[in-house]
Amino acid sequence: MEDLSAREQIDAIIAHAADWRGEILAQLRTVILNADSSVTEEVKWKKPSRPEGVAVWFSNGNICMADVLKNAVRLTFPKGAELPDPTGVFNTRLDSRTMRAVDFPEDTTINEAALANLVRAAVRLNQKQ
Repeated sequence: MEDLSAREQIDAIIAHAADWRGEILAQLRTVILNADSSVTEEVKWKKPSRPEGVAVWFSNGNICMADVLKNAVRLTFPKGAELPDPTGVFNTRLDSRTMRAVDFPEDTTINEAALANLVRAAVRLNQKQ
């Protein structure tokens, strides 16, 4: 997988989660990439227990990363505690001093506009720092 582009590696992560989780991850990916033209994809943190690595979206620093869990797809925003969330998208890691995350369980409806707003806010925050 080392010879593959980040896009191809994330395609493989989505294909590996061949059920509803792959569908949600693909939808999230589209929203994230369409939110801001400066956002790029990377794959980080490959290890024996996770040889495919973790899908990460980046713009002047990490914006968010995706974890495919048993019962959800989780998007973690490493600076999420600093982001405005007027619509209450964040639903986990709410006690963290820095991070916030969103779990998307099966049959969830993604508020694409609110998620795109979070991504854009994260891009702006990274530009300031």
